[in-house]
Amino acid sequence: MTSAPRRVDVHHHIVPPFYRDLLAKAGIAEAGGRELPDWSPESALETMDLLGTATAIVSVSTPGTGFLTDPRGALELARSLNEFSASLAADHPGRFGYFATLPMPDATASVAEAVRALDELGADGVTLLANNQGTYLGAGGQDRLWQALNERGAVVFVHPADLPAPAVENVPPFAADFLLDTTRAAYLLVRNGIVTRYPNIRFTLSHAGGFVPYASHRMAVAIASDTGRSPRDILDDLRGFYFDTALSSSPAALPTLLAFARPGHVLFGSDWPFAPTAAGQYFANGLDTGVDPGTLTAVDRTNAEALFPRLGVAPVPAPAPSPAARLRQSAQRAGARLFFRLVQPGAR
Repeated sequence: MTSAPRRVDVHHHIVPPFYRDLLAKAGIAEAGGRELPDWSPESALETMDLLGTATAIVSVSTPGTGFLTDPRGALELARSLNEFSASLAADHPGRFGYFATLPMPDATASVAEAVRALDELGADGVTLLANNQGTYLGAGGQDRLWQALNERGAVVFVHPADLPAPAVENVPPFAADFLLDTTRAAYLLVRNGIVTRYPNIRFTLSHAGGFVPYASHRMAVAIASDTGRSPRDILDDLRGFYFDTALSSSPAALPTLLAFARPGHVLFGSDWPFAPTAAGQYFANGLDTGVDPGTLTAVDRTNAEALFPRLGVAPVPAPAPSPAARLRQSAQRAGARLFFRLVQPGAR
C-alpha cells in the first residue's frame, strides 16, 4: 500500500460528541452490534493517512435520527449533524466531504433538509438508511424526496440499519443482517421502478451491495416474474448501482463485484471507525493486491472523481507526516500486508 494519499473513501463515518451524548441519553451504546467507536477529526486524519486516503466523504451511520420519536427533534438533529459535517469539511479543505443526514422516515422534512444541505451547505450527497423504522427505501410515499434528489442529480449513499426484526443470538447485525438490509432496499428500488423513474439519482450501495452481485440473476428472475419486465433490463438496473468496497475487497468477494458492476461504478470504502483500523488495512490490502494497476487507480480515485467532479479540481495535498509518523505507518503497513498474506486460503 503506497504512503502517498490518493484514495477517496466514500464509506467513512463520524460520531460527533453531541450525537454520542444523545444516543447515550436514549440508552444506545452500539450500532449494528458494535460498540460506538471513539472518533475525532485527528484520529480520522491519522487513519486516512495510514490507508492512503486523500479525501473521505463522511456520513452518520445507523441509527441516524431514527431513534428519536419526535419528528421535530429528528429534523433538528439532522440539521445539527449537517452543519457539523459542513464545518468539518471547511476546517480541513480537500480532506473531507460529506453525505447529509436526513430525518427519515419523514419524507416531507427530508425533502426540505436535502434541499438545504445540497443547495446551501455544499453536501456531496445524502445518506439514506436502507430501512427507517421498518419502512424500506422504494416503498410508497417517497416520491417527493426522489423527485427533489433527481432534480439535483444527487448521490445517495445507502447504508444498512438493523433489520425490522429481532437479532439472532450470536449473529451480530453488522456481520450478516446489514448485507440483507442493503439488498432488500436495492431490490425494492429496482422492483418498484425508482431507479428508472428517477435516472439522475446515483445510488451507492454499502459493502459491495450486500448480496446484490452474488444473487443478482436470482433476484432478476423473481422481479421479472412479479412485474413482467425483462430479466435483462432488471439486471441492467441492478448493475447501475454504485458499490463501495468497505469490508468487501476480499479474494472471494472482489472478483464477483468487479465482474458484475458497470465499469466506473466501484468505489473505495473503509467503514472506519466502525470497522477498526486493522480491518481497514486488511481489506485495503485485498484491493491493492487483487486487481491490476488500472483498476486500482479507478477504484481508488478516478471513479469517485467522475461521481464528485469537485475532487478532480486542484486537490489539496495532505501535510507531510513527521519522520517518526512515516516510520510508524511503514511498520503498520508491512504488518498488515504480512497478515493478509498469511490468512489467505492455501497460504503456507
